[in-house]
Amino acid sequence: MVHAIRIHHPGGPEVLQWEEVAVGDPGPGQIKIRQTAVGLNFLDVYHRTGLYPVPTPFIPGTEGAGVIEAVGEGVTGLAPGDRVAYPSLIGAYAEARLAAADRVVKLPASVDDRTAAAMMLQGMTARYLIREIYKVGPDDTILIHAAAGGVGLIVCQWASALGASVIGTVSTEEKAALARRHGCHYPIVTKDEDFLQRVLQITNGRKLKVVYDSIGRDTFDKSLDCLRPRGLMVTFGQSSGKVPPLDLGVLAAKGSLMITRPTLNSFIATRAELETAAADLFEMVGGGKVKINVNQTFPLREAGAAHHALEARRTTGSTVLLP
Repeated sequence: MVHAIRIHHPGGPEVLQWEEVAVGDPGPGQIKIRQTAVGLNFLDVYHRTGLYPVPTPFIPGTEGAGVIEAVGEGVTGLAPGDRVAYPSLIGAYAEARLAAADRVVKLPASVDDRTAAAMMLQGMTARYLIREIYKVGPDDTILIHAAAGGVGLIVCQWASALGASVIGTVSTEEKAALARRHGCHYPIVTKDEDFLQRVLQITNGRKLKVVYDSIGRDTFDKSLDCLRPRGLMVTFGQSSGKVPPLDLGVLAAKGSLMITRPTLNSFIATRAELETAAADLFEMVGGGKVKINVNQTFPLREAGAAHHALEARRTTGSTVLLP
């Protein structure tokens, strides 16, 4: 029998239960994947706690890689034995699964399975942040919070490769060193420095055109103050908690600021968009401009321990669960 992690009710890491599940044959338009690696993301925590509700019981996780075991009727371009990965299909915490064929992409030989599982969601997120939401260029200075995390390290490298200056917040000196090695020009240890004051110093008071914030409640207000008039606030997560309700008049008072709350699914909604995003990511990783750091691995059955580590900010880079 196949095993998977299932959640029967929202809660802490203890609700992640290792259980036997049945995986049938693929139906029309589906493939069956024997999974070799599964990505861990803060989105999984949001699903587990019920912050982003999912009908229970369910198998969490949205990102993984593996080998096709069977294809259903009407599937073309994919065959048993192909290595594939996907960024956004809930049900990833499983040894095997069914998946919609049009939501996976073939992996190039240059990308191994663990790297793929670690980079699909985070790498495509980094891509839309700096290539679509705001096109980062060589004249830009950007701020990325949680710069030593999975998305953060990719943004630091990708933006640096584009010629931008990168400011990043981290929680420890060790994480500052890691971010610096991956393209962050100005890492800020937030327990030692006020990031707003440091941004003002770095920019000589000119502030920033864009801020990328996945932390939420603890950083939101000061992040707004880092923006120059008509600057863009990109809030794409809330690891510290929900941002309180915002009086939109604040945006006017601070200089006609703009704000967006994007999600990856909006940028890979079509097959063509998914393939374009994957191709861009594979090019950056294959060309060595972006290195994916799988700094932690856990057995899939120990997903609870992985969630504990992630929520306690004891992880850096990417974490992969191994079936």
